[in-house]
Amino acid sequence: MTPKRPRHAAGAVLGSLFALALPANAQNPVTGVFDRHQDIGAVRHSGNLTFEAETGTYRISGAGTNMWFGQDEFHYAWTSVQGDFILRARVAFEGEGADPHRKLGWMVRESLRTDAAHANACVHGDGLTSLQYRSATGADTEEVASGMEAPDVVQLERRGNLFTLSVARDGRPWVSVSKELELDSELFAGLYVCSHNPEVVETARFWNVRIIKPEDTGDTPYRDYLGSRLEVLDLETGLRRVLMTSKHSLQAPNWTQDGKTLIYNSNGYLYTYDLDTGAVDVLNTGFANRNNNDHILSADGKQIAISHHNDGDDGASSIYYLPITGSDTPVKVTRDGVGASYLHGWSADGKTMLFTGNRNGQYDIIAVDVASGEETRLTDQPTLDDGSEYSPDGQWIYFNSNRTGTMQIWRMRPDGSGQQQLTEDVYNDWFPHLSPDGSRLVMISYPPEVPSGDHPFYKHCMLRIMPAEGGTPTTVAYVYGGQGTINVPSWSPDGRYIAFVTNSD
Repeated sequence: MTPKRPRHAAGAVLGSLFALALPANAQNPVTGVFDRHQDIGAVRHSGNLTFEAETGTYRISGAGTNMWFGQDEFHYAWTSVQGDFILRARVAFEGEGADPHRKLGWMVRESLRTDAAHANACVHGDGLTSLQYRSATGADTEEVASGMEAPDVVQLERRGNLFTLSVARDGRPWVSVSKELELDSELFAGLYVCSHNPEVVETARFWNVRIIKPEDTGDTPYRDYLGSRLEVLDLETGLRRVLMTSKHSLQAPNWTQDGKTLIYNSNGYLYTYDLDTGAVDVLNTGFANRNNNDHILSADGKQIAISHHNDGDDGASSIYYLPITGSDTPVKVTRDGVGASYLHGWSADGKTMLFTGNRNGQYDIIAVDVASGEETRLTDQPTLDDGSEYSPDGQWIYFNSNRTGTMQIWRMRPDGSGQQQLTEDVYNDWFPHLSPDGSRLVMISYPPEVPSGDHPFYKHCMLRIMPAEGGTPTTVAYVYGGQGTINVPSWSPDGRYIAFVTNSD
């Protein structure tokens, strides 16, 4: 099991909040995250960009004969990027379209010349999707087909000289193709539309737009950290909103029972984020100033339980609880000297907590009586069991286990009986969190190349939802994050929203 360590302190709030309408955080009110928008090439009809700050939606209109051979014509919303990047957005054409070869996508270019060298994540009106590129100024355009038609999520990523197009549709996994290109380190990067018919202007819509600076290959895990974005996903509309950005590592947001506040951790402290005003404050945990990203609220919302690295336990994580309003003297639950204890669940009656405990050299799920500290081992596996959480009705405990080779979602009865596997695919699934009505669960899914017993920072992950009794998971968000993204129960009280953290330098 990877220790969950305290992280850096919270940064400044960049925006105000959301009274469940989720207004945008600070950005250009006309162009959003982009610096400019303009026509490239000798278009006959001018294009345009409109930005809806309330929804984070961009509508780009563009004309142009084509984007092929030795020159391009299109409308471009751009900013500047240097080095590696990840560009991601949900995309859709508007209207039937006059030409099946109209195009939309992400593009990075060495200049704003019509014949500039570029890499282009291109989706055509007829569904054809490819990584198009011009390897040098004035050269002809070439392409690598993706094999997927009509995606609704498009991503263009650079790592060194490797450019990768990744596309997905209907909440399914990525399909990717790559090409080595020697483009400048500094590039223009942005969204575009080309009508492929010089007499026509076409329009496309882009939302959940993210420009991400990923981890440097030279960074040391658990020593070098990226900045954070505190986000909320609206499950009804699919819209994601960035509530706050920070240059520090923020982790593990959960909701208070009144729906007014998020609580997250950073650098050993807990912080509150007011969803109405955007104000950030420290939640007083007294001597417990080495808290990790395990914190949960009692069912009545009056108390919060924490995992604190206690010097008296040789720095191992121990479990405490305190009033949700804060306290100088949190009450300890686990006994001294028993081993590391990482909190995850709290029964509805408040009498029992669940944690992943290092006992006798292995990590298992353990129930602890809050009043007495008496422990009951619920699993006993040489592999890792983690992420335990009660269903709202108290009939099940959900958890993740890699006992079958990959990390999968399981459930069992509160006494540890009836253990059954719910997911079975190539992904490594962590931290199942039940919706308030108990009908669904959300989890974070790591790609197969991540070791099953690890949940590191800074990976391409998915937030997936599935029925609580099992079934095929559906992706609701593609995220660059991992550790700290969704470690704690993250549903809003009404079950409509999920709070989480993503990362970018």
